[in-house]
Amino acid sequence: MRVPIAHDLPKEEVRRRLRERSHEIADFVPGGMAKVTTGWPDQDHMTLGVRAMGQGIDGQVIIEERQVIFEVNLPPALSFAEPMVAGAIRDQGQKLLEQK
Repeated sequence: MRVPIAHDLPKEEVRRRLRERSHEIADFVPGGMAKVTTGWPDQDHMTLGVRAMGQGIDGQVIIEERQVIFEVNLPPALSFAEPMVAGAIRDQGQKLLEQK
C-alpha cells in the first residue's frame, strides 16, 4: 500500500522533522502498546516497523521533492483494514510534517 502526502517543504526540513518526531508514531497506534523501530538506510528513506497486538507492519517512508510516500506492507490478516490504515497514515503522517 502506498500513501503519498504532499508537502511544500525543502527535503532537508522534511528529514529533520521525521527524524525528530519519528518516536511519536507509536502514539498513533490505538491502545498505546505499539513498539516502533525506525532506521535510515539513506537520507531519503526511513524504514519503519510497527509491532502491536501480535501483528507486525513493515514499511518505508520515501522523501521526495513535493511528497512523502509511506509504503506499508500489511499482513493478510489486516488487509481488510487497508482503507482505515491508509486514512490514519494520511492524517498522522501530515501531523509529523507540521511545524511543532
